[in-house]
Amino acid sequence: MPRALRRGFTLLEVLIALLLFSLGLIGLAGLLTVSVKTNHSAYLRTQATFLAQSLADRMHANPIALWNGNYNLNSITAPAAPPTGLSWTTNIMSLCTSAATCNPAGVAARDLLVWQYQVQAFLPNPLVAVNCAAPASPPSATQLLLLPPYSTTCEILMQWTQLPITDQDQAKVAQLETFDWVFQP
Repeated sequence: MPRALRRGFTLLEVLIALLLFSLGLIGLAGLLTVSVKTNHSAYLRTQATFLAQSLADRMHANPIALWNGNYNLNSITAPAAPPTGLSWTTNIMSLCTSAATCNPAGVAARDLLVWQYQVQAFLPNPLVAVNCAAPASPPSATQLLLLPPYSTTCEILMQWTQLPITDQDQAKVAQLETFDWVFQP
């Protein structure tokens, strides 16, 4: 091929290669966006699991209040939000200011308040419910020392809003994610 006909051919190859490389980078950017959003979804589910286990541990540590139904939040509602202008500790410590108010029911109220503050802090627009099935016959305080912590099951239900994963889903409304755990404390 004569030299005059080959002029500009390498420039055309470079431009095509640059175009293909740019398309590849755009595809990778889209993949990265979906990956970050999916990772955030997994993070929220991990937080819900951690929060449920935290409340289950508190229930296990306070069997008298558990048997008396002090941990039940029977309807699914928005958890309590921390008051403005006060720190969490100021509001929580007001529940147990003396030995008289720190009975098992008072500790359960404090546990639920702390847990609801945490749910409010870690999940977007959360709704919660806690329901422990009532046992056939509640034991006496002395029998509690000899029995397993609780003979029936409890359920912790948490819901929160999840943003759409891809840009094509933006027209859709945010999804309501649910974490429902049935366990024996």
